[in-house]
Amino acid sequence: MAKKSAVAKNKRRERLVAQQAEKRAELKALATNRDVSPEERFMANLKLAQLKRDGSKIRLRNRCEVTGRPRAFYRKFKMSRIALRDLASVGQVPGVVKSSW
Repeated sequence: MAKKSAVAKNKRRERLVAQQAEKRAELKALATNRDVSPEERFMANLKLAQLKRDGSKIRLRNRCEVTGRPRAFYRKFKMSRIALRDLASVGQVPGVVKSSW
């Protein structure tokens, strides 16, 4: 089980990313638009830099929904390999069948 503080920090980042997504997208579009004057693009870059770092989508970490483990994460199931194997062997994951040959 991952540290609860690490999981909570990631959840807080997810909320912040959701809040700032629209504003960030507008500022990024303005900063990269070549039709706008250089002064306006520079101001958009400054405003973008003033936003909180944790509001950037790149700061999010994929974590297992069951254990909070940050590594060996399967996006399709939103679980780590360990939790996926445990739940799949019991038959708790729909569509997953244990292979045998």
